[in-house]
Amino acid sequence: MSDDAAPQAKAFPVSWDQFHRDARALAWRLSGQGEWQAIVCITRGGLVPAAIVARELGIRVIETVGVASYHEYKEQGSMQVLKRVDPEIVALGGGAGAGVLIIDDLVDTGATARIVREMLPKAHFATVYAKPKGRPLVDTFITEVSQDTWIYFPWDMGLSFQPPINQRSVG
Repeated sequence: MSDDAAPQAKAFPVSWDQFHRDARALAWRLSGQGEWQAIVCITRGGLVPAAIVARELGIRVIETVGVASYHEYKEQGSMQVLKRVDPEIVALGGGAGAGVLIIDDLVDTGATARIVREMLPKAHFATVYAKPKGRPLVDTFITEVSQDTWIYFPWDMGLSFQPPINQRSVG
């Protein structure tokens, strides 16, 4: 490998069982931190953890916000809000999203988090996983991974061979 070769991203595959445990741990960490009136989940990745957190904390009002970045899976491109939060949810707790939990699977660079924070500045932002660039934007998370780690979520994977970390040990 030459010195000018780009470093390879680290792979972090997450099984359904592991993700469920981590999402329940997020709910446990959030319990007792507030009187949550609603969840706003960031689609699409926030849908699964939001369902788990809602079940565990007994929250019945779940709203979505859709933000997309157009990219080639390596770098984030321009951001576009596809679906805004319902004004009734924004008005909770006296406005600006007080009493609202924002849930997502991951905060990466923080680009999506910044946009949603602007919509709900008083909400509590929680993610299952966090990377260093985005971590300051969330209030609660379970696991921090390095910025160069690519998380393979269970809804993105099928059953397939996983190469070993040390490629020299193959064969």
